[in-house]
Amino acid sequence: MFDIAAALKQFDFLKGADFLRCARDPSLIHDLAPNAPTLEGFLFPSTYRLTRRTTAPELCRMMTAQFRKQWHQIQAGDHPSGAPMDALETVTLASLVEKETADPQERPLVASVFSNRLRLKMPLDCDPTTIYAALLEERYRGAIYRSDLASSNAYNTYQHSGLPPGPIASPGAASLKAAAAPASSEYLYFVAKGDGSGSHQFSKTIDEHNRAVQNYRRGTRKQDPPQAAHRAHPA
Repeated sequence: MFDIAAALKQFDFLKGADFLRCARDPSLIHDLAPNAPTLEGFLFPSTYRLTRRTTAPELCRMMTAQFRKQWHQIQAGDHPSGAPMDALETVTLASLVEKETADPQERPLVASVFSNRLRLKMPLDCDPTTIYAALLEERYRGAIYRSDLASSNAYNTYQHSGLPPGPIASPGAASLKAAAAPASSEYLYFVAKGDGSGSHQFSKTIDEHNRAVQNYRRGTRKQDPPQAAHRAHPA
């Protein structure tokens, strides 16, 4: 929602601050996710036609209406056992998947890593949640620092087990589908490959993961020291 608010700066008839104020009111999706803290995650990423009469509340209604269409399609599709999905949990997981990889083919595997870690009650150790925590507290500095990893913010999955309180981004259809039906795997870790492809190496054990981290470091010519320290952790 912060990115959307920033994008609205190009218009003189919509203010980012007004949009954020509306986005922080979750009433538009309380029937689907009564415990959602904000509209974050339910503002579906798409192309919207705006006019000078479009208001911030109307834009939020447009985006959540598009989310509902996608959500109903996913519910009507295949997902494990056909059991009803918890909207807040599914969208929260989908938002982590969305931020961790830009490769649609990897998203079911990323979802499987997080699902496996949740099942085993392992911390998710998800970078983007740490960034989101910093954004909420208006202290994000463009990189992850050790102080960010140590933050007690509820969205920081390095310090708190389980899913964060709510989504951290607007997941697209591919990430929503991946969260609804993760791949079947035994993977518990992943780290970016150092070849610039944007893809990831998935591992079942910490030893495998540590070797993958070393390969990442060898393949990366330049790295930010705080990020490098962070990347030694499980994904």
